[in-house]
Amino acid sequence: MAGVNTCIKYSMFFFNFLFWLCGSVILGISIWMRVSKDAKETIGVNIAEFYPAINLLLAVGSIIMVLGFLGCCGAIKESKCMLLLFFIGLLLILVLQITAGILGAVYSSQVASMIKDKYQDYVPLSGQPDKIRKEIEVMQQELKCCGLFDGYKDWKHPVPSSCDCKTDQSDPTLCVTIEVDKSVWSQSCVSALVDLLKANLVIIIGIAFGLAVIEIFGLAFSMTLYCQIKNK
Repeated sequence: MAGVNTCIKYSMFFFNFLFWLCGSVILGISIWMRVSKDAKETIGVNIAEFYPAINLLLAVGSIIMVLGFLGCCGAIKESKCMLLLFFIGLLLILVLQITAGILGAVYSSQVASMIKDKYQDYVPLSGQPDKIRKEIEVMQQELKCCGLFDGYKDWKHPVPSSCDCKTDQSDPTLCVTIEVDKSVWSQSCVSALVDLLKANLVIIIGIAFGLAVIEIFGLAFSMTLYCQIKNK
């Protein structure tokens, strides 16, 4: 009978131990942020606003810990049951991950349309309440943009200082001169938001692809080890 490959066995144990350790850290930090009274003072923000994200981290940390535990114990104890559970759990995560990536790519254009529809009623900006104008100005400073759709023209007159563009930019197309000694950002904020969405989507897809490759190796290792134990 064929024996169990020691290299695969201990490689799987080591990587799943790191997997379990990462899950433990994520879970520990998220629990601390969720229940600790000192978390708000330490981080310096209102933690309650981030409860949905913290709850998601709790779920992710728990799943990673369970899978890491199954992978570790299944490898070191040569348990077919644990290895099979690890394989099924990791396969489900991979399927959900691929599905989420496809849906994200398909609906990204719809999200861009939603952004445009949301800000459509804000033009002209000069006629909006102070609260909305201040929010737009903050966005202009952060994204280095001016106006929502038609650049500085969305403001009518006067154009706020949050639109001011530094004339020493290496790319002169980033700025447009509208008056003597006054240059503003040429890109509109809705366009900047859509570009940011697309850039983040590319990063997320890249991370998901990298994780998928690791998960496929984990699936291959666990099934190989399972078959070797079965045939032992």
